[in-house]
Amino acid sequence: MRKLTLAMKREERSFWFFIAPWFIGFVCFTGGPIIFSLLLSFTEYNVISSPKFAGVSNYTQLFGDRLFYKSLSVTLYYSLLAVPFTILTSLIIAVLLNHRIKGQTLLRTLYYAPSIVSGVAVSFLWSWLLNPQFGVVNSVLYDWFGIEGPGWFTSPGTVVPSMVLMQLTASGSTMVIFLAALQSLPADLFEAASLEGANGFTKFWRITVPLISPVILFNTIISMIASLQIFTESYVITKGGPDWNSYFYVYYLFDTAFKQFRMGYASAQAWILFLLIFALTLVSMWGSKRFVHYEYDSK
Repeated sequence: MRKLTLAMKREERSFWFFIAPWFIGFVCFTGGPIIFSLLLSFTEYNVISSPKFAGVSNYTQLFGDRLFYKSLSVTLYYSLLAVPFTILTSLIIAVLLNHRIKGQTLLRTLYYAPSIVSGVAVSFLWSWLLNPQFGVVNSVLYDWFGIEGPGWFTSPGTVVPSMVLMQLTASGSTMVIFLAALQSLPADLFEAASLEGANGFTKFWRITVPLISPVILFNTIISMIASLQIFTESYVITKGGPDWNSYFYVYYLFDTAFKQFRMGYASAQAWILFLLIFALTLVSMWGSKRFVHYEYDSK
């Protein structure tokens, strides 16, 4: 018994030894800054001078800030377009790549590869593709179809949809998750449905979608969180323009923190974003109870 106790203690020490680097990194670079930002949100702090306690003035000032509402509305508009677009395109491509075709592995790799490329590089690529003067897309539209292409990133009405279109090369991870879910589905259900005369669309809508509904919910929440934190595309391509129509919330937070050096105010902005994401995630989880099938009974 004593030897067993000593072995358990050695195992426990080994556990803490191996987990120590991650734990120290989390405390120093993630958990610590999160707590520090919460404390800063109740102060006035400009980096140069010491923080001064300001109570909830940062939060009250934020709710009276017109740029707060502008950036939030632009971000929510982008999210409402980007999340359904990302989920639908990723699911459709995953279904197509789930079929056995020649070059299947190569096609999967080609679609996934852009998602691991730097967001800055992808943004530069799309800014060239959608350039209204010499971009490939507008050239094809005019030369092949005689259509005068839009301004894309230079027009207030098309700048956000253009950034949504960029998700075509950024949703590789979402597609891979869908593909893994599709490959784990039981084949006997589809065989039975085929014997009953079900066509491809019926099998997809009545069998595939209900069975992968937890994965759809997961990808929807992850896509929503990512869309509410959009920053790189606006910073690299439009600088928040034209006419503030791509001035996203995180861009506003960036300006407040690293251009105006109002760290306390920026921390309050960050915590408002956290609460918004948390609330929308809870609403998504609650609203999905009727549509998500968490268990599969094979009997």
